[in-house]
Amino acid sequence: MSTTSVERPAERLRERPPAGARGERWRRWGIGWAFVAPAVVLFLLMGGYTIASGFLLSFAKWNGFTPDWRWVGLGNYADLLYADPSLAADLRRAAGNTVQVMVAVPVLTVVVSLPLAMMLNSVTRLRAVLRSVYFLPYVTTGIAVYYAWRYVLEPDGAINLMLGSLGLGSLRQPQGFLGNPDTALPTLIVVLVWSSVPVATLLYLSGLQAINGNLIEAARIDGAGSWHVLRHIIWPLLRPITVAIVLLGIRDTLHGFQIFLVATNGGPGGHTDVFGLMAYRLAFMKGLAPSLGHASALGWLLFAGAVLLTLANARLLRRVQ
Repeated sequence: MSTTSVERPAERLRERPPAGARGERWRRWGIGWAFVAPAVVLFLLMGGYTIASGFLLSFAKWNGFTPDWRWVGLGNYADLLYADPSLAADLRRAAGNTVQVMVAVPVLTVVVSLPLAMMLNSVTRLRAVLRSVYFLPYVTTGIAVYYAWRYVLEPDGAINLMLGSLGLGSLRQPQGFLGNPDTALPTLIVVLVWSSVPVATLLYLSGLQAINGNLIEAARIDGAGSWHVLRHIIWPLLRPITVAIVLLGIRDTLHGFQIFLVATNGGPGGHTDVFGLMAYRLAFMKGLAPSLGHASALGWLLFAGAVLLTLANARLLRRVQ
């Protein structure tokens, strides 16, 4: 028997922790699990049950009142995609509006928040105050803000009054900016951008403060102007933050519906209907005949979209790093 074969078991014996240490480790694990067990059990009872029942409900017909479900297999998904002309038309319209919001909100958020972050980064005095002012829209209660915007955008609201006082009466909207089919969705996009800019600005500001100033100084010594510094130094270094901001904006747009519910409820004429609002309306806003099966099926379609966005997020982050 070789020396190596004799030494290896001895080394394993020396590396193995004593029985007392193993017992102490198990005791610590037991104490830790005892503390987290109530939360885990509550999640399994509430979250796990909700997820499982919602998934099963997507294969059934149920209005929320009858004691039994009527199983239809993939019928709910087929109704949403093509089988039911009314639902399929609503889904296509909601898909078009959702895509517009998913593209416009992240792009405009980046366009607005990056210059704001650069301005805040260049300010030496009152930076904390200005940062708090820009962050205020994010910490304000969303529903209250949306109601305030709805009042501002009404026919007799502040926007129309301001346009009239400035001599821009031709830009006024007699129906209100949310009552005109041509301006309703763009107006809500502006409000969403307004609420998304604070977080994006702070993310960009943290990224700008992490950039080594020597890089920018060396570029300026070599004769690079402000545009070249932004394009060739700052923007590439902030690209991972930009990807995160864009994908977060897309995710929030895909699942969010509060502003569309409060401000327009999908109107006028469905011009502001989106996926999240359509699912909510199918489940809770159809009077005595809600279609919870269709709402659940649409929710799982949205979940599939969120999974695809997560995979895209991981792939893009690997590319830019």
